[in-house]
Amino acid sequence: MSQVELVIGGMTCSSCAARVEKKLNRLDGVTATVNYATEKARVTYPAAVEVADLIATVERTGYTAEVPQPPTPEPGTAPDGTGDADTGTRAGGDELAALRQRLLVSTALSVPVVLMAMVPALQFDNWQWLSLTLAAPVVVWGGLPFHRAAFTNARHGAATMDTLVSVGTLAAFGWSLWALFFGHAGMPGMRHGFDLTVSRTDGSSAIYLEVAAGVITFILLGRYLEARSKRRAGAALRALMELGAKDVAVLRDGAEVRLPVGELTVGDRFVVRPGEKIATDGVVVEGVSAVDASMLTGESVPVDVREGDPVTGATVNAGGRLVVEATRIGADTQLARMARLVEDAQNGKAEVQRLADRISGIFVPVVMVIALGTLGGWLAVTGDTASAFTAAVAVLIIACPCALGLATPTALMVGTGRGAQLGILIKGPEVLESTRRVDTVVLDKTGTVTTGRMTLRDVIVAPRPEATGTPEEAAQRLLRLAGALEHASEHPIAQAIATGAAERAGALPVPTAFENVAGLGVRGEVEGHQVLVGRTRLLTEAGVELPEALSRDLATAQAEGRTAVAVAWDGTARGVLTVADAVKDTSEQAVRELRALGLTPVLLTGDNQAVAASVARAVGIDEVIAEVMPEDKVEVVRRLQAEGRTVAMVGDGVNDAAALATADLGLAMGTGTDAAIEASDLTLVRGDLRAAADAIRLSRKTLSTIKGNLFWAFGYNVAALPLAAAGLLNPMIAGAAMAFSSVFVVTNSLRLRTFR
Repeated sequence: MSQVELVIGGMTCSSCAARVEKKLNRLDGVTATVNYATEKARVTYPAAVEVADLIATVERTGYTAEVPQPPTPEPGTAPDGTGDADTGTRAGGDELAALRQRLLVSTALSVPVVLMAMVPALQFDNWQWLSLTLAAPVVVWGGLPFHRAAFTNARHGAATMDTLVSVGTLAAFGWSLWALFFGHAGMPGMRHGFDLTVSRTDGSSAIYLEVAAGVITFILLGRYLEARSKRRAGAALRALMELGAKDVAVLRDGAEVRLPVGELTVGDRFVVRPGEKIATDGVVVEGVSAVDASMLTGESVPVDVREGDPVTGATVNAGGRLVVEATRIGADTQLARMARLVEDAQNGKAEVQRLADRISGIFVPVVMVIALGTLGGWLAVTGDTASAFTAAVAVLIIACPCALGLATPTALMVGTGRGAQLGILIKGPEVLESTRRVDTVVLDKTGTVTTGRMTLRDVIVAPRPEATGTPEEAAQRLLRLAGALEHASEHPIAQAIATGAAERAGALPVPTAFENVAGLGVRGEVEGHQVLVGRTRLLTEAGVELPEALSRDLATAQAEGRTAVAVAWDGTARGVLTVADAVKDTSEQAVRELRALGLTPVLLTGDNQAVAASVARAVGIDEVIAEVMPEDKVEVVRRLQAEGRTVAMVGDGVNDAAALATADLGLAMGTGTDAAIEASDLTLVRGDLRAAADAIRLSRKTLSTIKGNLFWAFGYNVAALPLAAAGLLNPMIAGAAMAFSSVFVVTNSLRLRTFR
């Protein structure tokens, strides 16, 4: 079996993707997944089938297909060597700009047409001809995407929302042209009454240009909002790729040469200075440092590395100078593999078809049959062509999905606008379906439940009977001497101790001597004292024994998941300082709110079991899954889904991006990485976990509003169809009913502004 990815063109709704997928899967041995959001098809096929056969099948269905062009390395190439990461952004931006231009022009032309038709006071002599002049470009040029799609679907025996929009607007426009040129509507002094009575009238004196122009404009608005959401679909991959270093200092003949990362080869040795990103996966061949890998592994504590230790590309050198030998480059690196995880998760994630598209698959053909039946029935019974055509047009007009087109985008606009005020970003209507079914919420630890920053927690002073002064004074002295020495170190744990010491003990003295002992800690002279700060081994090698009480305190701290540092001076152990990633003040309340929504919280982290258990106890979580790598996070989410759970994932790091995309609902903390934010369905701007509960409640409320809108939008149409077919509803009243249904839908959506 082989696999290929095809770029699909011409899809206008999720039902298009379903049609392409169905056609491809009918081929012997072929398994295809078509993603409308990314406009790609991932196809697995046997040797008996060629790629040309797949492309031909898609083209016979009415769409285009092509194999993505291989990238050419040049300036601007993405860090994994896969090509310009911004190409998709530019293409999507051009498409969005064209759609926005079509929407703005159509809106400007449609507003006067609708006002003149609905407000008799604005109807001057020959106003109808001005309406025709303004409405014609909207129907022909503004509605061109709908007409083209309807024609393509008709050729292949299919009908979608585009069909209903095209047929309804063209019928209204065509009837208006007939009434203007061959009926009485074009006479000078004609006035358009706004009669709500149900009666048979002469349709030759009525025009429906406002219906044609208004429907096109409203549906264009919905398409624009959808396109803007679709444009973000591939951004997670770009955000992942942009994490990598852009250039690297390679050692050539003993000298450093600055090169683009794309020119790095396996076996090259490169220099990484403090604060720089490691360019690619490799092994340390020279130097000692601490590496901050939290972006990839979720580990809150930087990892000490020395000669022979492996390091990962895109992690940050937080300590000393390193020389690294490249072992993996380009698509083989861990970063590139994570990018593929995200892409696979996105392509494998079933797109939720909009209710309007699903229903229109049945609704459109039924309306067409009713309209034709109405025309034929009236001609057979009365023989009056004008009356028959008036009734048939009334059927099409009342079925025109104006309110249907507004149902989703208006609720989404108001809901997302209110969400933005509350620090919640919802990425599209398909996200909302998931919030209703979610029953399990997986919480990343570092940066989500906790602050993601190492902070000084406990100051434990050794019990010394001969000591003078109060315990508070002893603690202050311990902080001053240890903090002064740690302030001279670049290690993140040392910086956390120095910062905490300065906050609690005030200004710190300056060491008169300082030495970094690789992997063990620091030693030096402060205010005339020989001070040691670090692991217990550092003290033992200096001949300093830790008292039994301090040893117990140190072991307890480590058992609770905290990093413990021993302090000694002048040959005597003086105390222990503990450092940990602090739990956010609001996390416990957030977990209670999530439980109140019927969700079971699960803590998931790359940190060790002791740290995870300690955090879980602090916030009230019972289920803990610790010591997992990024690939394992995806598997954990899939395992929970396999158990029948509907899973929401809350995270903030690159290591969470693939899991966020795999989960039924992904929520990213806005204080996290771009990769996590782009791979998620919801973004919590505040970085406060309580916003997760607010986001789910708002999403559920918005979804219920959309469903209510769709019900009423169809309700007006379905209830009025029999009246229209019976000739008791002239097209003008049909237009009025359509307009009223739109007003109702918008008003119902505006209620979301009061969400608290």
